[in-house]
Amino acid sequence: MNAAVMEAVADKAGYENNKLHKRLCRLVGQAIGDFNMIEDGDKIMVCLSGGKDSYALLDILMTLRERAPIKFELVAVNLDQKQPNFPAEILPAYLEKLGIPFHIENQDTYSIVKRLIPEGKTTCSLCSRLRRGILYRVADELGCNKIALGHHRDDILETFFLNMFFGGKLKGMPAKLVSDDGKHMVIRPMAYVKEADTTRYAEVKGFPIIPCDLCGSQENLQRKQIKNMMREWDKKTPGRCENIFSALSTVVPSHLMDRGMFGFTDLKTDGMPNPLGDIAFDEEPCSTPATGLGTISLQRVP
Repeated sequence: MNAAVMEAVADKAGYENNKLHKRLCRLVGQAIGDFNMIEDGDKIMVCLSGGKDSYALLDILMTLRERAPIKFELVAVNLDQKQPNFPAEILPAYLEKLGIPFHIENQDTYSIVKRLIPEGKTTCSLCSRLRRGILYRVADELGCNKIALGHHRDDILETFFLNMFFGGKLKGMPAKLVSDDGKHMVIRPMAYVKEADTTRYAEVKGFPIIPCDLCGSQENLQRKQIKNMMREWDKKTPGRCENIFSALSTVVPSHLMDRGMFGFTDLKTDGMPNPLGDIAFDEEPCSTPATGLGTISLQRVP
């Protein structure tokens, strides 16, 4: 390959990488704006696991912080759970190079999980509960009023299907919620970002990925079954996952069956046409997948 061809290939790669960065910034900014995740004066604890998604979250938030018309602080926090062979030096070195404030919390939750969970059983639930309690405490100690997690669009969809298929609930993973202890706001700024984009972005940026040895070898997790199902949908019926994700923010309680969300027992006819009512005997037309997401930037809150 001659020099001219190599230069052209490099230019094209640089162009595509720049497009990816802009798309991630746009989608994260969109989610932040839609759910009012970040306000002037916030101190945000960015939970950094060492995986591709949390690295991408921190990187994009640092970019947006430089561009935003408001001021907010970021503190990167990693929970070292004392897993065997965990490379404890990687994250501090990376964060020192970035020049961002950070805190490494050392807690041996690995031994607790291994002691309480039988061999072969999934550890995620207990591990998650232990980790959550520790991070709430650390947020208090650091004076952070918000906790940012790196969950993306695919995580949200997978959680929705897990709850529906295995839990019998229409319940997902919200982009913003109050923490279990009622003291903190938990935000997921990457709610609109596809996992494929975070995977590619991690490759482009060369993030020093740290695998989770605690649960990474558990091949029969229900979440992996859901992930495989969604992957097949993407291959066979492109746009289906986008449509389902759009449906999560377009809920019609009167057309479901939750009596607590809609007053079915008190529902009466009034003889008045209702444009939102059901056309009972007509088939619902199929809509095209909602794939467009506009740009919303961070706004100063008075």
